[in-house]
Amino acid sequence: MTRLRFIHAADLHLDSPFRGLHRIAPEIAGDLYKATFDAYEKIVGLCIEEQVDALLVAGDIFDGADRSLRAQLKFVAGLNRLEEKGIRSFICHGNHDPLNGWEAQLTLPAGCHRFGAKVEGVPIFPGEPERAVVYGISYPQREVRENLTPFFGRVKQGPFTIGLLHANVDNNTDHDSYAPCTLNDMEHTGINYWALGHIHTQQILRYANPTVVYPGNPQGRHPNERGARGVYLVDVTDSNQIHRLEFRAVDVVRWELLEVNIDDLDTEQALLDAIDQKVAACRDAADGRSVIFRLVLTGRGTLHYSLIRPKFVEDVLERINDTWAQQRPFLWCEEIQTATGAPIDRQQRRRGTDFVGDLIRLYDEARENPDILSKMREILELLYNRGNASQYLRNHLPSDKELCALLIGAEELCLTELLG
Repeated sequence: MTRLRFIHAADLHLDSPFRGLHRIAPEIAGDLYKATFDAYEKIVGLCIEEQVDALLVAGDIFDGADRSLRAQLKFVAGLNRLEEKGIRSFICHGNHDPLNGWEAQLTLPAGCHRFGAKVEGVPIFPGEPERAVVYGISYPQREVRENLTPFFGRVKQGPFTIGLLHANVDNNTDHDSYAPCTLNDMEHTGINYWALGHIHTQQILRYANPTVVYPGNPQGRHPNERGARGVYLVDVTDSNQIHRLEFRAVDVVRWELLEVNIDDLDTEQALLDAIDQKVAACRDAADGRSVIFRLVLTGRGTLHYSLIRPKFVEDVLERINDTWAQQRPFLWCEEIQTATGAPIDRQQRRRGTDFVGDLIRLYDEARENPDILSKMREILELLYNRGNASQYLRNHLPSDKELCALLIGAEELCLTELLG
C-alpha cells in the first residue's frame, strides 16, 4: 500500500530568458517567452493527474532575486490550483531567488509551506505526522558557501523523511559551489529521500539509504541544457520503501546538438539532404516537443571548399529555418558550426615524422587524455570564473566533449595554415 506519493521538482527559473538565439522568428520567440511558465503548468497538471499528496520544489523557483511580479503571480496561481485538489506544496529558495530578494506581498495557499533560513520539519499530513515529514531550509542570501546538512541534525525515525535542499553535492564543477556537501553528510542525517535542486541535469546520485535525486530543471534554456527536462514522480510504501522513482518530462521546447559528417558527401544537394534527414530524425525523437538545435558540420571532403565560401553557411542556415521553422512543433537551427577540413589523408599525415605528424598526434593525445583535458579546464576556469566576464561565463565552462570539439577546430586551423 502506498504511504506517500509526491512530485519532486527544482530550478523552475520562471520568467528566465532564453539565451544564445540570433535572428529568432517572432512567432517562435513568443513560444520561448512563456516556455518556463508552460513547463510549470505541466508540472501542476501532472500533480493533479497523478493525484499526488504533495509537490516539492527545491529552490530557484524564480530566475532572479528581484523576481518579476508576472512570475510570482503565475507561481501562486499554480499552487492555488493544487490547493483546490487537496495537494500540499513545499518550497525552498536557492541562490537565484534567496529570501532577501524583492517579492510582492502575495498570499500563499494554506496548504503551501515555504521554508525559512533555519531548518524545520513539517508533516505532509497534518493530522498524521507519523506518515511523512519534510525538512527544509532556504538561502537567506545568494552566497551560501557553508555546508547546510549539519543543520538537519539526526531526524526522528518512523515517518518517511524528505530533505528539501538546494546544494552542490560532491563538488559538481558544472555549477557554483553553493551549500557544498557530500553523500556521506546526507547519510548521517538519517533522512530517507533528499529532494535536491541546483544541478540542472537529472541524476540519481544514490538509489537508497538514502535516495538522493536531482530532477534537473523542467525547461532547458540554452544550448548546454539539452535533451528531455522534467521532474520525478515518487511512490513510497507503508514500509518506507520507494516503490517508484520515475522521471517525467514536462518541457515544452528542447535543445539538441546535431552533427553531419561531410566525408561521403560530394555535392551541396547531398549536404542539404543529409541535414534534412538529421533534422527529421531529431523531430521524430522529440516526443512532440519543439526543438532548437545547433548543427555541427564535421569531416573532410571537397564540400569544405563550399563551406568556407562567403555567406554559404548563412544561406544554409536560412534554408533550414525556412523549411522547418514553419512546422508545429517547430524546429529552429540557432547556429551552424563548421569543423570541416580539406580532403587530406589525416591518418597518413599522422604517421609522418615531420612537424605536421607531431601536431596531429599531439591533438589526438589531448582529446584522449583525461589529465590533459582536466588541466585545460583548470586554465579556462580562471577565465570563466574570475573578472568582470565571470557573471556571464561561470555556468558555461566547456565540458570535456565541448573541449574536444574546440580542439578539432583548432587542429583544422593549424593544418589549413600549414598545408595551404
